[in-house]
Amino acid sequence: MSLDTVKSYFSSLNALDKVIELSESSATVELAAAALGCLPAHIAKTMSFDAGGDTLLVVCAGDARIDNRKFKTEFGVKAKMVSPAEVEERTGHAPGGVCPFAVKEGVKTYLDISLKRFETVYPAAGNDSSAVRLSIGELETYSNHQSWVDVCRNWQ
Repeated sequence: MSLDTVKSYFSSLNALDKVIELSESSATVELAAAALGCLPAHIAKTMSFDAGGDTLLVVCAGDARIDNRKFKTEFGVKAKMVSPAEVEERTGHAPGGVCPFAVKEGVKTYLDISLKRFETVYPAAGNDSSAVRLSIGELETYSNHQSWVDVCRNWQ
């Protein structure tokens, strides 16, 4: 899956205008913020975790960090990121473009409360030079998330 897959997904929702194709890299929070002209905190980074063989995504603010204790309390397993070599196979998106849209079947997405302080956030859109401009309500709708969670620290 890729930018084209994400664009098809948003097109099917009559929301293709939300997708932003960039001429520069958005592979990291810092690069994405520079390319989009926003604060790093407004980047909605999507992190992929191995939860006992299942894949789960946590979308959180760009300035937030996973809190291992909170993660284990929420999900019942230690926070173990999917290896870069397995990310695309497990999520449908390559590193630098992982997003909560058009993911592989069985992947569960969770939104961290660190995002709720913003009106607009920018998750990736399937590759390392794209983004999607969304309100929090749109992120809730388009991500098909399971629930809101509180698994991050250092953002308040």
